[in-house]
Amino acid sequence: MRIEALNEESCIVYLGETIDEAVSARVTRAVAAIREELGELLVDLVPSYTSILVCYDLTRIDRFGIRTRLRRALERGEAAGGAGFEPRTVELPVYYGPEVALDLADICEHAGLSPEEVVRIHSETDYRVYAIGFSPGFAYLGNTDRRIAMSRKSTPRLKVPSGSLGIADTQTAIYPSSTPGGWQVIGRTPLAMVDWSSASLARVQVGDRVRFRPISREEYRELGGRFDEL
Repeated sequence: MRIEALNEESCIVYLGETIDEAVSARVTRAVAAIREELGELLVDLVPSYTSILVCYDLTRIDRFGIRTRLRRALERGEAAGGAGFEPRTVELPVYYGPEVALDLADICEHAGLSPEEVVRIHSETDYRVYAIGFSPGFAYLGNTDRRIAMSRKSTPRLKVPSGSLGIADTQTAIYPSSTPGGWQVIGRTPLAMVDWSSASLARVQVGDRVRFRPISREEYRELGGRFDEL
C-alpha cells in the first residue's frame, strides 16, 4: 500500500501493481473502509484498477491528517478481510442482432467462430467492474474470454450509439451515451446505464459482477431498445 499526494486537496492510494481479481477486490474493500472512516471529510472517491483517488475537504483536514486517517481505514479494512461486503451481481439484457452488433462479423472472422458461438462465449462469462471512466457510467469489465478477444479498431467511429456493448482486448464495456469510440461493437442493451436522479449515477459500480442475458429483437424493442441512433 502506498499513499501519494497529488495536491493540497487530493491524494492517490495505490493498492497493487497488476490488474487482477485480488487487487480489484482489495480496491473495493478499501473504498468501503475509507467511506466509513472519513465520511463527511470526503469530496470524492474515484476507484480504478489498482488505485483510489481521494479528494477531501481541505477546510476540515490537511494532507497530514488525511494520510493518518487513510492508513487507519485501510488497516481496518484489511483486518476485516471484506467481512460484511457482498458484491452485487447485475444482469443486463443484450440484443446481439445484426442491426446493432456492428462488428460481430469481424470478431467471428478474427476468432474463427460462428456468431452463435461468439455470443454464447461472451454471455456465459461473469464480468467484474474494474473501473468507471472515459465518460459518466462507462464501466470497464473484465475479463473477456481470450477466444473472442480483439483489439480496438485502428480508426475509431465518430459516434457509437448509446447502450452499445464493445470488446477491446480482454475487456468489455457498454457505452452509456453516444460518443466516439474504437471498441469492437458486439451488441446493445436497451437499458440506460446512467440515472442522473440517483445518488450513484451509474447502474453498476466498481466491484460489481455483471452478467449479460441475450434477448430477442422483440424483447429488445419491448424494453425500449432503438435502432435509429447511427
